Amino acid sequence: MRTIVYVDAFNIYFRMLDKNPALKWLDLKKLCRRLLRPVNQIVGIKYYTARVSGRLDADGPRRQQLYLDALATIPELSMYWGTFLITEKFAGLVKPPNFRPKTNLAQPWPAVVKVIKVEEKGTDVNLASHLLLDAFQDAYDVAVVLSNDTDLIEPIRIVTQVLCKPIGLLSPVTNPNPKLCNVSKFIRRISVSDLAACQFDNPIVLPNGRLIHKPPQWV
Repeated sequence: MRTIVYVDAFNIYFRMLDKNPALKWLDLKKLCRRLLRPVNQIVGIKYYTARVSGRLDADGPRRQQLYLDALATIPELSMYWGTFLITEKFAGLVKPPNFRPKTNLAQPWPAVVKVIKVEEKGTDVNLASHLLLDAFQDAYDVAVVLSNDTDLIEPIRIVTQVLCKPIGLLSPVTNPNPKLCNVSKFIRRISVSDLAACQFDNPIVLPNGRLIHKPPQWV
C-alpha cells in the first residue's frame, strides 16, 4: 500500500525530543519502518517545520541546519516551511497573594508584564492542506500522521470518513487525544526506545565525501 507520512516536527520535538536531547539525531525513515507494517510502502515523508530564531539561542539555527542536512539524505523526504514569530507583548500578571514577596511598600501591584512570546505559524495548516490534497489526487492508499495536534482532527475525519482513505496516527504521547483516536484507523505509540533504535549514523557520509556530525550538545 502506497503510504505517505506527514510529520509535525515541533509536535514530536516538544512532546519527546526536547527532554531527550541525545535522541534528536532521529532518522524518520527508520522510525516509520519500525512502527509501520511491511505492507506499507513509504512513497513519501513530508516534514513540516519552521526555521528557528537565534534570538533566544544563538546556536539554535546552526544545530537545526545540521539536522535538516541529515534529513535531506532521506530520498523520500520533502520539507515544508511555516514561520516563527517572536514578539514582545504585554500579558496579564497572575499574582496569588501567597506568592507575593513580603514588602512594606504600599504601591499597587502591576496588572501586566511584558513577555517574549514565541509562536509557530503555518505548519499545521500546511500539513492539513497537503493531507487533503494528496487524498483528492489519490497520491496514497494510506496516510500516517505523526502528531497529537487537535487542529488536525477535522482534516483527518474528512479523509477517513468522506474520502474513505485510512489514516493512522503515530503518537508522540502515551495517551493521544481521544478525538484524534476516534477519527484515525490505527494508532502506533512512539516510545523512547523506538527513538533510540532509529538514530542516524554519526557522522553521516554524503556522496561527495562531506561529513555531517551530530551536534555535540545532543548527548
